[in-house]
Amino acid sequence: MGRLTFSINVTLDGCVDHQEGIADDETHAFFTRLMDEGGAMLWGRITYEMMESYWPAVARGDVEAPPAIRAWAVKLEAKPKYVVSSTRTDFPWSNSHHIADDLRTGVQRLKDTTPAGVLLGSGKLATELDRLDLIDEYRLLVHPRIAGRGPTLYQGGLPSARRLELVSAKPLHNGAVAMHYRRER
Repeated sequence: MGRLTFSINVTLDGCVDHQEGIADDETHAFFTRLMDEGGAMLWGRITYEMMESYWPAVARGDVEAPPAIRAWAVKLEAKPKYVVSSTRTDFPWSNSHHIADDLRTGVQRLKDTTPAGVLLGSGKLATELDRLDLIDEYRLLVHPRIAGRGPTLYQGGLPSARRLELVSAKPLHNGAVAMHYRRER
């Protein structure tokens, strides 16, 4: 069984708005390594639609992008992508699949059939999956910023605190810190 790893950019005050982080080669390299290590991506509909509106065009070369960004887009194009949505059923982006089952059942099945693990990149979906006790690891890229606004991690709350074990912490040259935590069971 593969692990479900929640990974996201977050500011010091917990903001997860993707526009508040540092978007540079080092940040993209961090997420490329995570994507390379995992067997599949898991998103909610909103994150999927945000990604689908930009990255396929970068992968095709329709949008000008630096080589590192284009390489990431090409890898993302090939990676299996799973989407949780109750309002949309058609996901035409290559290698995209809909999880239509009960959330717990569908995600557990995905974990069970993906030995290399699943990388979760949606904040709202992470809250729901954490409530179901399905997240195994957290790979947060903490940016040296205070947004002072915007959506935050676990904005909807959790029924209880989560105890985590620090696996690693690595500062990046851009000032962000890559934090890797494993859930204590």
